[in-house]
Amino acid sequence: MSAMPSRTYMLFRKAILAEQQMTCIYEGRYRELCPHIIGTNKIGEEAVLAWQFAGESSGPLPQWRCLKLANITNARTRDGPWHEGGSHRTTQTCVSNIDLDINVHVRKLR
Repeated sequence: MSAMPSRTYMLFRKAILAEQQMTCIYEGRYRELCPHIIGTNKIGEEAVLAWQFAGESSGPLPQWRCLKLANITNARTRDGPWHEGGSHRTTQTCVSNIDLDINVHVRKLR
């Protein structure tokens, strides 16, 4: 990454390392999620692949969400159980330039 990561990016990155839940507002909706993969998308925007388990959504929950960090406000970490869905390995196109993947970088370190 050429530019310094945003404050939101650093918060999400810390949450992945600590396996913490996050809450935020994304596209006008309140989300409760667990971030799994962070980095940048194909055009270089900060992005996170997260499992949204509660909150508001246009579709059914829980489900995988690809969030552009520039569109996130009020991001906060919070304590609570870690949630995840089925494997994202086959369909993950959200983050093309991976900085941190919980399955690769966090779980294997234990």
